[in-house]
Amino acid sequence: MDIIATHINYYTICHRKLWLFANAIQMEHTSDTVYCGKLLHETSYPQRAEKHSEMELTAQWNGLTLNGKVDFYDHKHNIIHETKRGKSVEQAHTLQVKFYIWLFELNGIEGVIGRIEYPKLRKTTEVLLSQTDVAFLEETTQRVSKLLHQKKCPETINSKICKKCSYYQLCYIDEA
Repeated sequence: MDIIATHINYYTICHRKLWLFANAIQMEHTSDTVYCGKLLHETSYPQRAEKHSEMELTAQWNGLTLNGKVDFYDHKHNIIHETKRGKSVEQAHTLQVKFYIWLFELNGIEGVIGRIEYPKLRKTTEVLLSQTDVAFLEETTQRVSKLLHQKKCPETINSKICKKCSYYQLCYIDEA
């Protein structure tokens, strides 16, 4: 099974969410939060489509196929732009962008930086990739691969972020 950037993001947030998503149990289409995020992505920077483009990347690493699709890539300045709704899972957003930068490097494109843009918050975070980050991504990618091949779904995590998750009703259907 290919490892995609969404897997890296979900692994950081919740192993159960990742496992369900990877096993074709996808609830994003039922989530208002996901719909609002998609709308935000499509409407926040309308002028960008003229200058920049979405970019899909694939790389082979350690017997695994890695894939990513960046929101916008500015070829001239070597910048990945990723649009996000809020900062509640900023660590997951950052790791996802670092994964993208790593994919660029695996494809021989050096010097790429990332920008996570939070239009609703009017904030931008710059993301760089260090050798420590690459080692962490290598380890995380191996862990994601193992989790994706598990037969049993991981347990719920009972975190405050669960209530905003598109999988909430599925995970907590037996809860009072």
